[in-house]
Amino acid sequence: MIKICASIGLALAVTTLYASRPALAQQASTSTGSAIHAVITVEAHHGTNIPVINREDVMVYEGHDRDKVIDMVPLAGDHAGLELFLLVDDASNSSLDSQLQDFRQFISSQPATTAIGVGYMRDGAVQVVQNLTIDRAQAAKSLRLPVGDPGTSPSPYFSLVDLIKRWPETPVRREVLMISDGIDRFYGSGPDDPYVDSAVEAAQKAGIIIYSIYSPGVGHYGHSFWRINWGQNYLGQVSDQTGGELYNYMLGPAVSFVPFLDDLSHRLTHQLLVTFLPKSESKPGMRQVKFRTEVPNAELVGPDRVYVPLTR
Repeated sequence: MIKICASIGLALAVTTLYASRPALAQQASTSTGSAIHAVITVEAHHGTNIPVINREDVMVYEGHDRDKVIDMVPLAGDHAGLELFLLVDDASNSSLDSQLQDFRQFISSQPATTAIGVGYMRDGAVQVVQNLTIDRAQAAKSLRLPVGDPGTSPSPYFSLVDLIKRWPETPVRREVLMISDGIDRFYGSGPDDPYVDSAVEAAQKAGIIIYSIYSPGVGHYGHSFWRINWGQNYLGQVSDQTGGELYNYMLGPAVSFVPFLDDLSHRLTHQLLVTFLPKSESKPGMRQVKFRTEVPNAELVGPDRVYVPLTR
């Protein structure tokens, strides 16, 4: 059994993978210390043809106030670097077994600019079975069947925060694909789950986008319609508020994850690094933001909050 890797292990992997690649955040920085960076995804309202977005097409708002966009870098070509972690809930039931090949194919199809890590959510932490690597075969091989014990995963949001805390900042974008029923067995169910809120804030502060796929869990909670509904709501909250997407079938477990994974691969190739100047405030904190564009048939999807340090 591979133990959870210390943060230095992840840092060494990052250094090895990206030592010769351009630093996106550094290239997008300016002389002002208040510039904020956010990764956003360009989507089409209709169809699959993604419109071209230029810097002047991107608008950032704090309430009714529009912030100045000072740079925009398409995350493609020399700037396509990505760290992607697959997080599998060890409380998932046996229906996930047939989907493992879908994940292996997804891993194998990712471009050479993507480093992939694999971890399992259990005991409120993440068991990393594969550190970030560009070795597709090695990452795919590390996937295993979930334990299938509800006691191993009190809350997937504890595990998500654990990964975020141990994931060093890098000059490339960081994103997560989380496979879980989303049920918080520690909190229960209902609105205003503090552990979900903490996971969202941790991801927003770190600039990490969370995608999620609903997969049924085991045990009594995994069969309760009420808790299943709240679990999907929680997954949707984490994904929506960080700029990601929740994938699920409302009538039961997915027969195949391929459509979800194909859509995710498509989204990852249409992301932008946007740099903007927030409103001047006297203290640091989280800021509500909205990303907009007037380009026809285009939508900009990003986090609904960003962390702003002390500005000028």
